[in-house]
Amino acid sequence: MASILCYSDQPILALGLREILSAPSDLELIDCCTTRDQLMDRVSERQPDLLFLDLTPDFTLEFLTAVHKTVKSAKIVLWVHFISTEMALQAMGVGVRGIISKTLTPDVVITSLRKIHEGELWFEKALTDSILTARRYTLTRREGQIVTLVAQGLKNKELGIALNISEGTVKVYLSRLFKKLGLKDRFELALFGLKNLTTGYGTQSSTKSGNRPAPFVQGGQDPRAFFVERSPIQGVPSKAN
Repeated sequence: MASILCYSDQPILALGLREILSAPSDLELIDCCTTRDQLMDRVSERQPDLLFLDLTPDFTLEFLTAVHKTVKSAKIVLWVHFISTEMALQAMGVGVRGIISKTLTPDVVITSLRKIHEGELWFEKALTDSILTARRYTLTRREGQIVTLVAQGLKNKELGIALNISEGTVKVYLSRLFKKLGLKDRFELALFGLKNLTTGYGTQSSTKSGNRPAPFVQGGQDPRAFFVERSPIQGVPSKAN
């Protein structure tokens, strides 16, 4: 029998999952956690076979890594409405064995959990297609900062002040970014940033003064790889061995 520990900050989802998993004799839902602190405590205490984690907005790559280190023997499964290509790849990199859409039927959810417990990987076809067709860009830390700040609406002078570099250096970076990413202007660069840099793992904090948000900080090591996502998770699930 596979023991399952669930995490979701929405009690009604946890209740629904408990109902779904009450019938199968080979799957046992041992607990449902509603906070990250509670999850870390229960993971250490219960040592489940499967971790079924609702991908909530406050989920970060660092937290996912910490969970994986706490219980390396457990197979981690993410339960999502939508996940970007970049986020999915980062999650796979820290040990996630499956990504399951919340739109799937109970029977498919049960089947996928069984397969993952047996050692298979389980990702939906639309997501695997997106990963295979995504175009990869590797940006340095400074380039990532500039793209993020451009997406937040900062002008060249403001970029220079925020990053403690000259306005001329900002222009050089922008020119290089346009060429590297195949973009025409800063408007397209801002759209690229909004779509690919500020939607992955990380935190968005505000400055103590003024109206400008602080730079977006993402997990991972430099240089950073970013992927342009093609489509959200949808359609018929598929497994990947």
